[in-house]
Amino acid sequence: MSDTKTSPQPADAADPDADGVERLSTAPEEGDVPTGSIGFVGWLRWFWRQLTSMRVALLLLFLLSLAAIPGSLIPQDGPDQMKVVAWKDAHKGITPLFEKLQLFHVYSSSWFSAIYILLFVSLAGCIVPRTWQFVGVLRSQPPTAPRNLTRMPVYAAWRSDADPDAVNAAAHALLKKRGFRAVVGNGSVAAEKGYLREVGNLLFHFSLFLLLIGVAWAGVASGTASKLVLEGQGYSNTTTQIDDFYGSHFYGVNDLDAFGFKLDGFTARYQESGPQVGTARQFTANVRYWVGDDATKLKKSTIEVNHPLEIGGSKVYLIGHGYAPVVTVRNAKNEIVFSGPTPFLPRDSNMTSPGVIKVNDYGTDANGNKTQLAFQGFFLPTAPANFEQTGPRSMFPAAADPMLVLNAYAGDLRTDSGLPQNVYQLDDKAMTQLKVDGDIAKVRLKVGEGWQLPDNYGTLTFDGYQQWATFTVSHHPGNSVALVGAVAAILGLIGSLFIQRRRIWVRAVTGPDGRTLVEVAGLGRSESARTAEELAELAVELQGDAPAIDEEPAPEGSIDDPADDDAPAAADSPAAAVPTAPETKE
Repeated sequence: MSDTKTSPQPADAADPDADGVERLSTAPEEGDVPTGSIGFVGWLRWFWRQLTSMRVALLLLFLLSLAAIPGSLIPQDGPDQMKVVAWKDAHKGITPLFEKLQLFHVYSSSWFSAIYILLFVSLAGCIVPRTWQFVGVLRSQPPTAPRNLTRMPVYAAWRSDADPDAVNAAAHALLKKRGFRAVVGNGSVAAEKGYLREVGNLLFHFSLFLLLIGVAWAGVASGTASKLVLEGQGYSNTTTQIDDFYGSHFYGVNDLDAFGFKLDGFTARYQESGPQVGTARQFTANVRYWVGDDATKLKKSTIEVNHPLEIGGSKVYLIGHGYAPVVTVRNAKNEIVFSGPTPFLPRDSNMTSPGVIKVNDYGTDANGNKTQLAFQGFFLPTAPANFEQTGPRSMFPAAADPMLVLNAYAGDLRTDSGLPQNVYQLDDKAMTQLKVDGDIAKVRLKVGEGWQLPDNYGTLTFDGYQQWATFTVSHHPGNSVALVGAVAAILGLIGSLFIQRRRIWVRAVTGPDGRTLVEVAGLGRSESARTAEELAELAVELQGDAPAIDEEPAPEGSIDDPADDDAPAAADSPAAAVPTAPETKE
């Protein structure tokens, strides 16, 4: 078998089979800018073709990726509102501009939604016609063999004494055995394989569409609640016990799942030596939870970082940890006016925790005036030996040598003013800082130590500390849909990249010399040596039904038979009778 070599040529416009041979994709063709007067409807059609084209879809996908960057760099309105407030306070100059550009709620902004919707429409407009076209391709028969097989990128031919119909039947059987969709007609066999490539393309597009649906669904039907829970205390997923709640159009406080849990204990473990000393190694919240309204049916579980507790349609995430110093405040009459833990919020990796203890029900001072007390300072899990070089700063995140550093205020906390207040910050506009001999009154307390307050305000005792943990209760129904879409998109991409769609034709006809001319040709969707290898294997297997015959070489100087002028160039060589691997044309 020899290879008929031809130079690369475009498809013959006069060949009715040329278009069917060259086009192996169902991707919509992209047109140029229209010229002339096409009218309003014509422009709409052109705009629709552009919007549903591949290049515009890729451009919109790229713009969506760029648009999501500010949402990752700038704190977003949501569960961590304190971080947004802190960022605005630190960047007061550009905050008004960012607010106008909707950069504090990027994913619900009008410009982000516009890109999102355009991408959604673009994918839908691309998928629907492409799917119908692919269904039509599946229902149709493989295109018949082109008139001139020598123009195919891979081609081989040989002569045989076998019956042409028997050769075509044998080729049809071999191709079917190899998984090709093959048909016999007009003296040739047409076969096609690799439809999973286009299935992969469609799966990729459908998956992106599904991914967008999942993200959109999560945006309109999700909600997030946060809660700080002390050791030994519990939480019920109701409006009254939630610290912060951020719902959506289709998910509000009335849609919260009925459950609750108790925080039995919190385990924190840190690296104690080496260059990573102080690095967190374990955060585990030991809880007992219940589902529904019956809080007596408890189940034990643990919540760790990135290992949430899943209850119904909600997930409980562990997002923070800290300490709550326990103090007891007595007035001048030695009456307990405050006793219990107060959470202090850490500000660095060593858990240096500033905070405020507010005593709203102190009573009256020595002059009989109604007053309130406040204590502001730091809880240091591991206090330094002295503060001269470090100041009030913890040296290690674990509570190895806890200390409470405080100063005191007296006056009106303005908690009854009706204005919202941050429980972790002190509004000192109506407060007076207590002093001793003209100096600010301050104290450093170890566990068990007390402080005699100046001006006969009583005493404060540092009784110990408790740990606390912050949890986020997240309800995002679209996340699973988005995950399925992402995984399916990867699978579709793999299929479209590694599966080659290809066509093979076998033609066996009786030549002018009475012998059977067997031609095999192949066409791949992309450049691949696999087509030539597959064609060679087919030619070798056909030798059992259509063995190549040896031809005597023409004597030197003899005149060739004019009848062979129409035969393919494969017969020009004496080696034509011996089938060999086809050559891929370049």
